[in-house]
Amino acid sequence: MDYKTAGVDISAGEEFVRLIKPEVRQTFTSGVLTDIGAFGGFFQPDFSSYTSPVLVSSIDGVGTKLKVAAEMGRYDTIGACLVNHCVDDILVCGAKPLFFLDYYACGKLIPEMAADIVKGMVAACKENSCALIGGETAEMPGVYATDDFDLAGTIVGVVDQSRIINGAAISEGDVMIGIASNGLHTNGFSLARKVFEGKLRHTFEGLEGSVGDELLKVHRSYLPAIGPLLSSEDIHGMSHITGGGLTGNTMRIIPDGLRLDVDWKSWPEPVIFDIIRKEGRVPEEDMRRTFNLGVGLVMIVAESSVEGIMEDLTSKQENAYIIGRVVA
Repeated sequence: MDYKTAGVDISAGEEFVRLIKPEVRQTFTSGVLTDIGAFGGFFQPDFSSYTSPVLVSSIDGVGTKLKVAAEMGRYDTIGACLVNHCVDDILVCGAKPLFFLDYYACGKLIPEMAADIVKGMVAACKENSCALIGGETAEMPGVYATDDFDLAGTIVGVVDQSRIINGAAISEGDVMIGIASNGLHTNGFSLARKVFEGKLRHTFEGLEGSVGDELLKVHRSYLPAIGPLLSSEDIHGMSHITGGGLTGNTMRIIPDGLRLDVDWKSWPEPVIFDIIRKEGRVPEEDMRRTFNLGVGLVMIVAESSVEGIMEDLTSKQENAYIIGRVVA
């Protein structure tokens, strides 16, 4: 009996590291002090432009979107979904990313497949100016079935204390601006998979490709659109629309005594949501609590600043909509 017979192939792990090293190095920024393979990732931040820097961290996964990737045999998008999800989580706090770490666990390590996932992470880290400084790869037979795997990531970013966005400034009369998603992003997949069980390779009217192609679209990063606006005092709060839907996520930052008045007809829904609604006969309440329904990020802004912010977003070719107000 040896380790490989027990289900753990150290040589496969070494091959995986060999495949990803040149890719990961492409994400390194000036703050990275160590190469891939060290016992810890060293990062020396430059806080010279900050008065009182605050580190902001978040950890997340991509849920059962993993199962869609496995069934479709496509692993090139879920790594990017993971990074962008984490970027958006700290972005709505006012923070910009510094570095990222990932955790990949599986029943049997297939180096080429795992490398495809990391390539997606690399692409997203480069787009977000975020260094991928380390991670963990765990082959765990007995915990995961041979074809099963899981994926999680941790991000660390920074914001000046005076520029933290936490919803404290939200007041009655503030306006909700919704910025379009490009589909499900990384939430609601357990329901979507149930609706489309055995149908991932089917096509429906209005979709550019198969259902599986639609579900594997990359969870978009809002940093390019929102990053330049973070210095504005007119942004009173932001929410990343993930599990719990638009209302559930946005209410997390609404002060006591206030609520949201959402106009659910004020933006166009991507067609995939109506297909899910009809194919699964899903109640509207469940649709609104489970999916983003076409709005991936909500900004709550002072009414006086709405026109200027909308013009800025439009100039970046963002699909943005006035979707409601904060009321007593």
